[in-house]
Amino acid sequence: MRRLVLAFVLVLLAAPAFAQDSAVARVIADYEAFWLADDPITAGRLGDRAALSKLPDVTPAADARRKAALEGIQARLRAIPDAGLTPEAKLNRDLLAWIVDSQLQALAFDVARMPLSSDGGFYDTLGYLAQTTPIRSTDDARAWVARLEAAPKGWRDNIENTRRGVKTRFTQPRSSVEVVLKQMRQTVATPVDRDPLLQPLAALPDTIPAAEQAALRARGRAAVEALRPVQRQFITFLEREYLPAARPQLGARTLPDGERYYRWLVRDHTTTDLSPDQIHELGRAEVARIRAEMDGVMKEAGWTGDLAGFIAMLRKDPRFYATTREDLLEKASEIAKRIDDRLPGWFGTLPRLTYGVRPVPKEIEQAYTTGRYFQGSPQQGVAGGYMVNTYALDQRALYELPALTAHEAVPGHHLQIALAQELEGKPAFRREAPAFTAFVEGWGLYSERVAGEMGIYRTPYERFGQLSYEMWRACRLVADTGLHWKGWSLDKARACFTENTALSPLNIEVELARYVSWPGQALAYKVGERKYVELRERSMTALGPRFDVRRFHDAVLLAGPLPMDVLDRRITDWIAAEQGR
Repeated sequence: MRRLVLAFVLVLLAAPAFAQDSAVARVIADYEAFWLADDPITAGRLGDRAALSKLPDVTPAADARRKAALEGIQARLRAIPDAGLTPEAKLNRDLLAWIVDSQLQALAFDVARMPLSSDGGFYDTLGYLAQTTPIRSTDDARAWVARLEAAPKGWRDNIENTRRGVKTRFTQPRSSVEVVLKQMRQTVATPVDRDPLLQPLAALPDTIPAAEQAALRARGRAAVEALRPVQRQFITFLEREYLPAARPQLGARTLPDGERYYRWLVRDHTTTDLSPDQIHELGRAEVARIRAEMDGVMKEAGWTGDLAGFIAMLRKDPRFYATTREDLLEKASEIAKRIDDRLPGWFGTLPRLTYGVRPVPKEIEQAYTTGRYFQGSPQQGVAGGYMVNTYALDQRALYELPALTAHEAVPGHHLQIALAQELEGKPAFRREAPAFTAFVEGWGLYSERVAGEMGIYRTPYERFGQLSYEMWRACRLVADTGLHWKGWSLDKARACFTENTALSPLNIEVELARYVSWPGQALAYKVGERKYVELRERSMTALGPRFDVRRFHDAVLLAGPLPMDVLDRRITDWIAAEQGR
């Protein structure tokens, strides 16, 4: 009898916690239903077959609906007190609150007015999807064709949003618009039959009858033909309306309400309260520290001259460059497999999803970064993609390739993102969280350091390549805040890269264009990486010989992406738990 009474009392004591946890779960369910209905691209990747035929609604009316829905979610989250919440429910509530607040801020600034940048925009979304859309059935093919048929309306809606940017003086600078114009002119000059958007229909499965295959390809071709006039309208709009209204200065601070806008971008991308001035000084300090390490590696390579001479030698020596596109891809693949071989010694948990090494599509390669990661989909059976830019081989130094591979593939983006996708018992918004840039990009940069500890860099030149890449990210802190906060010219921002890194001239120009048109994002890498290094050093000091790097990396990764302060608390708790083992 006493046991029954005790059990009843425990149930009563636990009831508030269960009730509060249930309240959080209900808000999460409602948010995810709204989010996945609103974002058919993510929903399709997560297995919603109906979503595969749709594109997002970008109209002001849709934004108004988003605002109302998110404000309702925000109010419900704020009404749930800490008392009675389990730690996991509290974490879910706080992370969702952060994401919702970020989305509402983006709506408040009406960022839809600027849907283009030198790094991409609405005009290349379908191109990305064409790279990662599997066609295994008639329904798959019909869905892809329906997406193509929806494109003209989406383009027109985006053009109207951009026109609103012109009217409100919320525009990109001229240099960014010229990059987009060049890409668009190449797009419309491509014969329809060779348009990359038709690639998913090129090799349809044999289960689709030949007559139906022909009909689907005809529909796809007609959809691309229908898109061409809208693409030409976009070019005309950019030439006649947008270029004359392009902002005269480079910095985001010069936009209407630009100071508040840039401060928000800094916080949103770094997930910290660091000011632009603090980040600028962090960048300068990191430049000085890394420069000293570079000097040591140059001496190890037997170089007795200065940095400028060393870099000039690296740029001219043919042994540091691939001779064919295939050669570059093969070298990247070999490095990737060599890292795969070392992963179990550094990570307790590895993802099931594989990844491939692929070339950046030729239609975007000229203005594209040197490498990138394309997220895969376990639900759709699509591997992750480590994308290597094979354009301008004399600008793709092989001594940088190991660091690039570590960042974009493993142990960088593929390992972290695929592990998050495969988390069990976590809400979808945490598995797919796109909001915490410092976590994701900081991990990529931290992974370049880990690759060195793994022994992946086999020569002083490859170690110099890693340091040059780290310097690149330190210079980002200086250049981004210089351009957007301190009013620097492009020449002044360029100086940090030309004086301190071995990046090729082409890469430097592509990267500078990216920083100009995508303010704040470049800050996330170094800020996040410094936090990972700090947390690991703190853990090693606290745990001494009991520190296990495999357990540390699992502690970092197996909750999914987090803001930096939440990650700090998580590792503090992990250290305490490890001390009690």
